[in-house]
Amino acid sequence: MNGTPANSIAASGASAWNERMRLIRFRRKRENLRFWNEFKLIPRWVKGTLIFLFLIAQTLGVLINLDVFRQGNPMFPPELDGHPVLASFAVAGIISGVSLVIASIIFMAVYVNQDAKRRGMNSAVWTLVVLILMPGYLVLGFIIYLLMREPLPYPCPKCSTTVGAKFNFCPNCKTNLHPACPQCKQEIAETDRYCPYCAYELGQPQPEASVAG
Repeated sequence: MNGTPANSIAASGASAWNERMRLIRFRRKRENLRFWNEFKLIPRWVKGTLIFLFLIAQTLGVLINLDVFRQGNPMFPPELDGHPVLASFAVAGIISGVSLVIASIIFMAVYVNQDAKRRGMNSAVWTLVVLILMPGYLVLGFIIYLLMREPLPYPCPKCSTTVGAKFNFCPNCKTNLHPACPQCKQEIAETDRYCPYCAYELGQPQPEASVAG
């Protein structure tokens, strides 16, 4: 007898959850990402444009504040009115803080866009998710992306053909891409000498199955 629709939905949800956890473990095992290497994903023209705009904002902010002082009008911030040097430093600090926040938002959105492309994901959708959630939930969209992103494609350990994390076998040489421990059946890496779950020595000959006479 077939299960009820509720049971089928629950089983499907559990299967999807297990697959997502498997991909997260797979990504952690294979990816050793470094901040500066990931930062290089952001195009140079984006970094250059932000630096250029930052310098313009700093220059205009200080010059406008000094011009206000020359005209005898109250400077910004009001607490430092009459102290042009301190007021200029204060304006520069405020502009720097605002620029840092804006730059962080832009960097996160651009990084998600570029990283999603190299992982074969929908870059436009994920960039939109990050930007939509940013005003109300700050970095929540970025965190969701980091948890949900697909693992990077990697070379087959035997023939070096680029394969995806969801592949079970290499399409070029049929190598098993998800070998399991013969004893506990947990997934292992090709380079493991011992199973990390049960300490079984990998590579030793397997006992032949007994055949009934």
